[in-house]
Amino acid sequence: MTDGFDPGAAAGRATAQILDDTLNGTARGIVVDSPPGAGKSTLVVRAALELAAAGRPLMVVAQTNAQVDDLVVRLAEKDPGLPVGRLHSSDSDPYDKVLDGLANVRKSAKAADLAGLDIVISTAAKWAHVKNVEPWGHAIVDEAYQMRSDALLAVAGLFERALFVGDPGQLDPFSIVGADQWAGLSYDPSASAVTTLLAHNPELPQRRLPVSWRLPASAARLVSDAFYPYTPFRSGTDHGDRLLSFGVGSDGSAADRVLDEAAESGWGLLELPARHTPRTDPEAVRAVATVVRRLLDRGGAATSERSPDPAPVTADRVAVGTAHRDQAAAVRAALAELGVTGVAVDTANRLQGREFDVTVVLHPLSGRPDATAFHLETGRLCVLASRHRHACIVVCRAGVAELLDEHPSTEPVQLGVTVKFPDGWEANHRVLAHLAEHRVRWGR
Repeated sequence: MTDGFDPGAAAGRATAQILDDTLNGTARGIVVDSPPGAGKSTLVVRAALELAAAGRPLMVVAQTNAQVDDLVVRLAEKDPGLPVGRLHSSDSDPYDKVLDGLANVRKSAKAADLAGLDIVISTAAKWAHVKNVEPWGHAIVDEAYQMRSDALLAVAGLFERALFVGDPGQLDPFSIVGADQWAGLSYDPSASAVTTLLAHNPELPQRRLPVSWRLPASAARLVSDAFYPYTPFRSGTDHGDRLLSFGVGSDGSAADRVLDEAAESGWGLLELPARHTPRTDPEAVRAVATVVRRLLDRGGAATSERSPDPAPVTADRVAVGTAHRDQAAAVRAALAELGVTGVAVDTANRLQGREFDVTVVLHPLSGRPDATAFHLETGRLCVLASRHRHACIVVCRAGVAELLDEHPSTEPVQLGVTVKFPDGWEANHRVLAHLAEHRVRWGR
């Protein structure tokens, strides 16, 4: 780094501190905040292996079956001889069949069948049904910000000490609708596990991973400032360490010009004329699909610290992010008409946790007549703006900044409720101001 910052050393020091707290500390819990692409899963796996190696059996709590299976596979890759238990439901297809090929993994729907194993992993929902077992000395809770506080309460009796790891900028996986009756109460079940944990135990150690290995230097500063003001982070790479190039020159169209801008700066804003539109705005959908088609047609190639040789930006390394499922469906249909297959097209909720070389985002507030709490949710924009390793292109109708100014927050003030900062209004303004420097107008 030009300023002397050593990302590897900074990440190493943070990890060493967290592992020391976990293995040698006396606190009943440790909270670790992780920005996008900071190696959260790597930390979870390493902590689990070190606890097991120290002769301390542990339980691991994840939020979805996919997350559980991914952790099991990662543990098996790191230590093929380590006995791991996969506690699953009684459904007909309860886990990824790839686990059947791992000799060290024992699978069962009953916790008693997995007693004595070094590590037992399952979802929070499954752990909540485990009764009458000897508590584990240690637990690791993965994606802790995606866990509801009532889900933590349901499993808290199963362990004595826990490491909570999660990304505070991600979207909550649970509804905030109809939760007003609990607002401000210490046992609000709609709050995240971490929020409630720290409200009752403010003395618990709080650590953070300081480096994002996913986000390029062009993106880390903006995402950190806009969404992680209290837990800032840096990129693991410097300006110039990554390069996005095209084998085919620009045809002068708006789609090609915004691609060139994004390749040069890491960001591109393809701005359509201001207009109130249906949610599945046909013109915006067509613009998104056109950008993806041109990206693939022009033979995008990515050079990075992973490989000195340019790697093709194929369809599976590209994603389109939207706020709503019907928008994603409309984009898939538009891409199919252009003969594009293999591109991940989904909502922010379903894209979080994933990584791509290039992302194309339909802005949540594009064409809207109002700015609702759903569309202003900071986690939604954060996820959409933090999936890429090289470039992010945002497609949006003009007028969003004015929309934000015309629709100030009208949410009632709740006593005892911690104000979420930054709020969506401020985060949106900050991101829009940055994108305005990389604007290309559609149709010109």
